[in-house]
Amino acid sequence: MKIGKYKIFSIETSEFSLDGGAMFGIIPKILWEKQAKPDGFNRIKMVTRSLLLVGESKKILIDTGNGTKWSEKLLERYNIDNSRYSIEVSLSKYGYKPEDISDVICTHLHFDHAGGNTCFDGAKIIPTFPNAKYWVSKLNWDLANSPSQKDSGSFIESDWRVLEENNMVKLIKGEESFIDGIDIFITNGHTYGLMHPIISDENNTIFFGADIFPTVAHLQVPWVMAYDIEPLVTIKEKTNLLNMIQKNNWKIFFEHDLNVEACTIKKSKKNFIIDKSIIINE
Repeated sequence: MKIGKYKIFSIETSEFSLDGGAMFGIIPKILWEKQAKPDGFNRIKMVTRSLLLVGESKKILIDTGNGTKWSEKLLERYNIDNSRYSIEVSLSKYGYKPEDISDVICTHLHFDHAGGNTCFDGAKIIPTFPNAKYWVSKLNWDLANSPSQKDSGSFIESDWRVLEENNMVKLIKGEESFIDGIDIFITNGHTYGLMHPIISDENNTIFFGADIFPTVAHLQVPWVMAYDIEPLVTIKEKTNLLNMIQKNNWKIFFEHDLNVEACTIKKSKKNFIIDKSIIINE
């Protein structure tokens, strides 16, 4: 797919699982298990999926997934599996390597979105993308470095500390565009300062759903994750966004859905649903 000045590729970086109750909040299991079948530990299977944007002078990665800096205990807890997908393998599929990436847009610093920012070189943690600038909203940066008890488990300092030490982190204070051809929309319900990149031209627009729309099931407005720090804010944000996305026929990109990369949406009697599933790499 090409939008504006960028060729766009969907990049899967890992398979993993999280607790179904946490992913769907107050929604009863009898309802959500129809959308995502849980395993014996009540976890639902998902992927981490990034967008690679290739322009004339830039190669931009939006989010980096779980990464590989995991102990055996946490690999088992989150069911993280890199046997099929990893950043390096998925980039190489399209002829690129980590050194080619010029910019990494971190929608937010939760471990399943920023874990691949860094990696091990022996026992040492180094930047995965040594030539990149890593863009993070200041609101989310401040929260990640001083989290509440509720969300402290979602942030892992090793995903960004070496980047800060090497002056690779670039903080964004608002919704100003910092890379040509990419607009930014901020939400604050899931976590403060979550950046949603929007890539558009006169014919097509993709809205990067991140964790306000992690899966297709979350198109339903009340289906809000228990991880969200301001769930009522999420509901308001989802309502406004879904109406805007449907009105303008934008595509939503899903970072965690196991089967659907992106889609357009339509309104049913009670909710928004898929209109047309989109395969980015066609």
